[in-house]
Amino acid sequence: MPKEFLIPDLYRSEIIKTVKNARQILDPRKKDRTPAVLDLGPVRFLVPRHFGFCYGVENAIDIAYRTVEEHPGRNIYLLSEMIHNPTVNKDLETRGVRFLFDTDGTERIPISSLSPDDIVIVPAFGTTLEIQQKLEKQGIDPYSYDTTCPFVIKVWKRGKQLGSRGYSLVIHGKYQHEETRATFSHSSQEAPCVVVLNPEEAHILADIMLEKRPRDDFRKYFGMKCTDGFDPIGDMRHIGVINQTTMLATETREVMQILRDAVEEKYGSATGESGAVEMHFADTTDTLCYATNENQSATYGLMDERADLALVVGGYNSSNTMHLVELLEERFPTYHVRDASEIKSRSEIHHFNQWSKEVERTRNWMPKASEPVTIAITSGASCPDALVDEVLLKVASYFDGCRPVDEALKPFREEAAHSGTT
Repeated sequence: MPKEFLIPDLYRSEIIKTVKNARQILDPRKKDRTPAVLDLGPVRFLVPRHFGFCYGVENAIDIAYRTVEEHPGRNIYLLSEMIHNPTVNKDLETRGVRFLFDTDGTERIPISSLSPDDIVIVPAFGTTLEIQQKLEKQGIDPYSYDTTCPFVIKVWKRGKQLGSRGYSLVIHGKYQHEETRATFSHSSQEAPCVVVLNPEEAHILADIMLEKRPRDDFRKYFGMKCTDGFDPIGDMRHIGVINQTTMLATETREVMQILRDAVEEKYGSATGESGAVEMHFADTTDTLCYATNENQSATYGLMDERADLALVVGGYNSSNTMHLVELLEERFPTYHVRDASEIKSRSEIHHFNQWSKEVERTRNWMPKASEPVTIAITSGASCPDALVDEVLLKVASYFDGCRPVDEALKPFREEAAHSGTT
């Protein structure tokens, strides 16, 4: 049976939960990525097959809230934001939880000021070996309240396995992201490591490995993102690619293919004189996070539909949320909002531009001529469904003549009930 998580009521939703439950009953294996349609009359919402809290996030919330509930009066700290959602982190702060670090690694509270009686919760991204050692020095077991996502741990285990077999590791991720910093820390104990951000950097690394670019280019592009003494020629003889689990899975596969092609060019194909590609390039596709994959596949399902615009709900520092925005921007005018408060009126919205790293104000964002207006709506893996409900209701409030939400949800309840009895 699936694990039951303690999720606070304030994160639960009525609208999205009803739609998700119906889809789960009708399509338990999630083979149909066609979005559901929540039809309120003058405005329709396309709700993707999969989005919102993933297993790792629910597991982290469960551990964090149980820890707070079971230890009243104790000093409880999170190493940094447990997940990249301001609503969740703010709520934990109101319950007395304090953060030791900002997301960029800046220290808020010195670990040296903690005592063995204090509780420290490791966030879903995991943490570095260096921080673990500092906690142990203070008499604090970093594994007692560890919410590290199981799929992040899976990546670490594969990195350790490959390192023990003499492979170097290419980490596809954002070098300053907490998860990538943690993965780099764990992996660099086992193998030479280098971080690449995207396929463009993968091409640069491949060209350096193939000596099509000068070796000095490695220092220029990767000098701050590799283990000391990394040799882009010698250390790339045997490589495996692991990733920050919130990166686009399609992009990680592209990075893998670029480097695999370079290995094949250098060492020959499976039948070449230099030996099989498989001897030099490890297949690590099974480490890609299933939830990230499902979210992204469901987003492609949204992109197959016609919509006037897209709304993506989630924290402005959430990597997986920004990747969903990146995909949807290819198809629709897309607005990344933290919560319903960013939607000011039918004529004004505040939203995050990940390319300029600024919150922008856009006027006349809602189409006037076409009704019904069709809106694709989704959220990142760290966003509570309750926030999506609030955004949906806020938008609907700008349209006259919307049918009651209960009426719009009735087909989903009836389908679920009918399917459950047949």
